[in-house]
Amino acid sequence: MSDTTPTTPSDTPVTTDDFETLPPRERRRRVTSWALWDWATQPFNTVILTFVFTASYLTTDVFIDPATAALGPDDPTYDRAIAALTSGLGAWITVGGILVALLAPVLGRRADVTGRRKAWVAGGTIVLVAAMFALGLVRADPAYFVLGAALVSLGSVASEIAGVNYNAMLTQVSTPRTIGRVSGLGWGLGYLGGIVALVLIVAATLVDFFGMDTSDGMAYRVIAIGCGVWTLAFAWPLFRHVPEAPAAHDRPRVGFWRGYRELARDIADLYRTARTTFWFLVASAVYRDGLSGVFTFGAIVAAVSYDFTADQVMIFGIVANLLAGISTIVAGRLDDRLGARTIILWSLAALVVCGVAVVALLPAGQIVFWTAGLALTLFVGPAQTASRSFLARMTPPGRESEIFGLYATTGRAVSFLTPALWTAIIALTGATIWGVLGIIAVLLAGLVLMLVVTRPAPR
Repeated sequence: MSDTTPTTPSDTPVTTDDFETLPPRERRRRVTSWALWDWATQPFNTVILTFVFTASYLTTDVFIDPATAALGPDDPTYDRAIAALTSGLGAWITVGGILVALLAPVLGRRADVTGRRKAWVAGGTIVLVAAMFALGLVRADPAYFVLGAALVSLGSVASEIAGVNYNAMLTQVSTPRTIGRVSGLGWGLGYLGGIVALVLIVAATLVDFFGMDTSDGMAYRVIAIGCGVWTLAFAWPLFRHVPEAPAAHDRPRVGFWRGYRELARDIADLYRTARTTFWFLVASAVYRDGLSGVFTFGAIVAAVSYDFTADQVMIFGIVANLLAGISTIVAGRLDDRLGARTIILWSLAALVVCGVAVVALLPAGQIVFWTAGLALTLFVGPAQTASRSFLARMTPPGRESEIFGLYATTGRAVSFLTPALWTAIIALTGATIWGVLGIIAVLLAGLVLMLVVTRPAPR
């Protein structure tokens, strides 16, 4: 599985030539502006999707029948009701994944052909902010659970669509020698941004939200709105300082529906001319779904299975993001020296081991999650950033948004795996902890598939 046939670049390819000729100060400004988008949007993943809104609010007993909630955590009926919330959230996230799978590659192709990557990043960012603002309407009432889960799913879709074109812009702010560290900087800043957001929430908790009425879920609703404000405040440098990619004039502009026909042709061409890219898309689709599951469901496991309080979950999130941020930045530099494939393989192997420990050692109590759970977060970031740089290195110039669209689609095409296994295993066992086995199975399958993917030929 290797690239045996060189690809033909477009007439106006996106290359690093112009970027390399810029003054050092301008290069640094573009890199920083690009990386800040990760910082700006990370609170959605860290605060909303993982550690606070879903784990400490949307999947708690304020969203089940009050009579069932009164039974308490030791009652089987109560446990099944909470499990229904966690599996229901997984189902809504699955619906969002299907939408991304259908839309990402076609929209990515349109962005490449028209030279509108930055515009699509802007559109996705606006929808993401709107979803976070709308979460402020989700009251602590069972009738509002579907609204909350649907908005979380919508935010995931918007974040993914924007992220496709954001990832494609990586080649506009890096060189072949620095692509790993620039990718790692973006991911690392994202995790560090998550830390700052969580610290601010903890600080607000310590002062009782400055005397604000926190009944009816108001504290969590304000937190969601605050995350939207954060994104608006820090996302703008990308749109001001990073130029738009040139249009691909040698590729036809077609309507939305015909775009699927052209996409099929492009995939067939990718299989013929860039075989490593094709197979990496397949392998990474599987393990990236597992990586997503670690952060999507990890805090829920901490809260439900390990009995972490809301404050403990947030403190865990701060430490987890600190470790993830540092390990991701370090991995970005190792990426340029050791190769992205090596980083991916070792990270996946470590994740499987840590996941098994989280399940097998549950009777030992919270210390297990403080160690094995934190170890999980230590390896997620390096696998993510190495995957992005691996694909960017092998993508034919001028097709970055389309290929990263396929990257999102192949991931979302199997994105039902982790949520579906999570949902099914919990439904069968009635216990949230066993859902972790679904995440482990997906990560292990991705590791096996990645073993047969060779190092890529240069762009």
